[in-house]
Amino acid sequence: MKYANRNALVLGAGRSGEAAAKLILETGGRAAVVDERWPGDRLVELGSQGIRCLRATRDYLPDGAYDLVVASPSIPLGHPWLEAARSRGLHAISELELGAAAWRGDAIAVTGSKGKSSVVKCLVDGLRAAGRDACDAGNYGTPLSQRALERPDRGAGAIAVVEASSFQLELTQAFAPRLAAILNIQADHLDRHGTIEAYAAAKFRLFRAQRPPEARAFLPCGLADGGVPPGVPLARFGLEAGADWRYDAAGLVRHGDLAIPVTGYFANPILGPAAALVAAMLTHCGLTPGQVEAAFAAFQPLPHRMQRVGETPAGVAFVDDSKGTSLAATQAALRIVGRGARLIAGGQLKERDLAFLLPDLRAHAVKAYLIGEAAPALHAAWRDALPCALCGDLPTAFHAACDEARPGETLLLSPGCASFDQFPGMAARGDAFQILARAAIAEAEAARP
Repeated sequence: MKYANRNALVLGAGRSGEAAAKLILETGGRAAVVDERWPGDRLVELGSQGIRCLRATRDYLPDGAYDLVVASPSIPLGHPWLEAARSRGLHAISELELGAAAWRGDAIAVTGSKGKSSVVKCLVDGLRAAGRDACDAGNYGTPLSQRALERPDRGAGAIAVVEASSFQLELTQAFAPRLAAILNIQADHLDRHGTIEAYAAAKFRLFRAQRPPEARAFLPCGLADGGVPPGVPLARFGLEAGADWRYDAAGLVRHGDLAIPVTGYFANPILGPAAALVAAMLTHCGLTPGQVEAAFAAFQPLPHRMQRVGETPAGVAFVDDSKGTSLAATQAALRIVGRGARLIAGGQLKERDLAFLLPDLRAHAVKAYLIGEAAPALHAAWRDALPCALCGDLPTAFHAACDEARPGETLLLSPGCASFDQFPGMAARGDAFQILARAAIAEAEAARP
């Protein structure tokens, strides 16, 4: 491996940092992990495996004879630890790049603002159903370094389907997936990147190390291609007539003479571009049209992604889109639900332009029930477009919406914000919504004559 036998300092002790440190050790090097907080059990666990655990403040990086720095995704480019490392002349890479250097199998990768996890899951499921040895990796949940550690052969003969986030890509230089795609770019994580231009630049680093003739790049129609290296074949996907892979009004993905039916989760115009990308990437992995069609039909969506929880006897539906942590995601959710949405939104804002959602709120939402830190700002931005209620927390918002809902309407949790002001994460927020929804359905069923 390129980074074998190194004396590495790993920044951040989360899942990615731990996997990076263990991979460094496995390849003959030494690893120290630095973080600001260390629970006692982690100190014992990692220390027993030969990993040094260092505690440091945000403004102090411990000295040492290191020749490599590996940054966890939680460490932004401007973090004082990275700046200190640069001032000492240390080479800094991302955990993703470390894992990619160790992985000996094929790698395909997807990044984007909304929907990339569902695309990755459909790709992995489709590949496995076709008899391929495939695994998910990256932002999807398991670091690529961990996937390399799990296999004695470092993944030789397997396909890693990597979900790459902008956080992981900021420091990535040599990761060269055979197939690489940007699903979409919408305003997100501006609290970290500052501008959408910087955010997009991080996404385009996915293509940085691709080289012909093996590599292929995929971009949505309308997105500039300045980040794709010369000579790397580029295919466009989307709804547009000029797309190389097009989802059409008949629910088919078309490419030349191919026409692949799309059923299930992806069978709507909002998710049609994602369907076109899935079809393109699976086809380039050697799957037949029939196998791609079967992948769509068998796909089961991930939790908290437009997950239909149920419906009362009166016809009030409950949809959990807690993963919708950007306003662009909320826009997509409103368009999928259509008219009659009672929207629960709010949490920790990650962006500044709150007004772009107004046309969709007017077209699809009956009322907005606002929660968390963002509630006052959302109320100020939206109150002239539709009725808005400042509810504070999720249970209050849910019960208010439930009391006012009419037959045929949908209670939609699509917060457009991060969850960390009131929940450990988006999954906990979605779980709380589902508990409330199931209780409301049970109560309504019990009250039927």
